[in-house]
Formats: sequence, structure tokens, C-alpha cells
Amino acid sequence: MISAAILTLSDKGSAGEREDLAGPLIGEMIAGIGAAIECYEVIPDEKDLIKEKLIAYSKKVDLVLTTGGTGLSPRDVTPEATREVIDKEIPGIAEAMRSAGLHKTKRAMLSRAVAGVRGNTLIINLPGSPKAVREGLEAIMDVIPHAVEKIKGGTGDCAVREGMQR
Repeated sequence: MISAAILTLSDKGSAGEREDLAGPLIGEMIAGIGAAIECYEVIPDEKDLIKEKLIAYSKKVDLVLTTGGTGLSPRDVTPEATREVIDKEIPGIAEAMRSAGLHKTKRAMLSRAVAGVRGNTLIINLPGSPKAVREGLEAIMDVIPHAVEKIKGGTGDCAVREGMQR
């Protein structure tokens, strides 16, 4: 079982002016890999608050998924906040999401999403739109359990490919 937190970054959502559709979608999707949602919040795009939440969640759960704040607007600060709290960046996760998105729209290259590790927690930034969340998660979801296992000190073999046995 993977314990997870979902953090939606949205000024309008936190003010009750917009329904969060991306956060609940994340919860539905990661249930398929055996993840249980321990925490879910919608907060404004405030860098210090994002950092505070990421730090707090990383003490409680195996996986933190953020949605929103990865674009180019002046209030989009999720990647900066994430980089300031992670110990190690995992660029391949964000690259895989952008690559998958590019097959749908060239605008995917504008995503500044980051993924990394803080302590024993995997933190992944996802875009804010439900469509982009679905596409991004579909691209990486099957590696999340393995990443969490490795972060927690698992010694399973990384070199074994799907369908192959040693």
C-alpha cells in the first residue's frame, strides 16, 4: 500500500470560486496502483505555503502529487517551491510526462513540472487541467510503485523488464 497526499494549487479553487476536478481525478487514478489518499488540500499559489505543505506531507506519506502551478503565469510557482524542498530531482518523470503530452499538443513543452525525492517521499508536480493530469499520470503511473519501493530502501532488481524472468 502506498500512502499518498494530493495538493491542488489554485487561487480560485482555494477561494471557492472554482471546483477542483484535477485533485479528485488523481485520487481515482492512483487507486489503481494501490495508493490510499491520506491528505487532500486545495491551497493558493503561494510559494512558502506550498513548501510548508510539501515538507509536512513528506513526513507523513510515501507519495505527494501536486496539481496546478506548473505553467508560465506569474503565480505559477509550484516547480520552484518543489525544487527548494527536494533532496534529489528525478528529471525522467517530468520528461516522460512532457513527452507523452507532446503527442497530444505542442503546448505540453510549456510545462515546468518537477519530480523528486524528499526524505522517503516521492513528490511529483502535475499540470492543473484534468485532461493534462490524466495524460501525465498515464505516462508515469506504472513506475510510481517501483520508485516508491526504491526510495524506501527496497532492494528489488531494477534491470528486470516486464515479462522477463531471470
